[in-house]
Amino acid sequence: MKRSRTGIALLFIGFLVVGFLALLITVAHFTESDEDTTSVAEILGAEKIGIVPIEGTISSADDILKQLRKFRKRSSIKAILLRINSPGGAVAPAQEIYREIERTKAKKPVVASMETVGASAAYYVASNADRVVCSAGTITGSIGVIMFMAEIHKAINKIGVDVNVIKAGKYKDIGSGVRPMSEEERKLLETFAKQIHEQFIKDVAQARKGKIDEDKLRSVCDGSFFTGEKAKELGLVDSLGNFYDAVEVAAKLAGIKGDPKLVYPEKKWGGLVDLLSGSLARLAQGLSDKVRVAPPSLWIY
Repeated sequence: MKRSRTGIALLFIGFLVVGFLALLITVAHFTESDEDTTSVAEILGAEKIGIVPIEGTISSADDILKQLRKFRKRSSIKAILLRINSPGGAVAPAQEIYREIERTKAKKPVVASMETVGASAAYYVASNADRVVCSAGTITGSIGVIMFMAEIHKAINKIGVDVNVIKAGKYKDIGSGVRPMSEEERKLLETFAKQIHEQFIKDVAQARKGKIDEDKLRSVCDGSFFTGEKAKELGLVDSLGNFYDAVEVAAKLAGIKGDPKLVYPEKKWGGLVDLLSGSLARLAQGLSDKVRVAPPSLWIY
């Protein structure tokens, strides 16, 4: 009898714990409804704008591509806003994002909102949006290509270390730094950089067609960076404003009346402990501000 009562008590406690967890998740769900993609407002068909953050060095396109595709397929998401705070990044990921933006624009408006910096590859990505919005002091432009290759052969020689390079292909160890770079190799790399630069210019020219003349664009494609104010004067951006000004632009393009609901990417939980701590924090403090990490130096674009 005692064992039976103990079992019932444990079962009852288990139900209470499960119920408490369910309550926490439900309350947290509604508390952060502005960032959730499956809220009651969505079920009722409220009009929304999907927010896609692009922060720091662009070294991979995977998460951004997935989010663009996800928001593009959701009927309740009427427009997408790229929130950019990046100094640039690698060539191929930026080109992948640019291409996905092109596909997305055929379905719904895409607006770019640049914060502290939206330069180089980040500007390349932003340029393909239907509208580009930034602050007067936003650092942007920097349409150019750069590659860093350290020459370490002098240090190697000084410490008396030999480096044996076994290769198949004349240029396979180009830029390794373990030997001086030949003039022929330098010209090869410069040609490569110029080809990428030309791709950059042509894509921006296509994206900004009718907003900036290609000859005028080429005149500023020397790696120079500009304030947002100067960029607007040149035709590199469409208007000056903050994040919520960009939201208004997106809402207008999408024909949304009233205040749109902003939908952020779903947060990834590391486990039950993270779920509980996150839920309790949101219950106590509401929505918290995103922690931003200062963007690193320019990489390739």
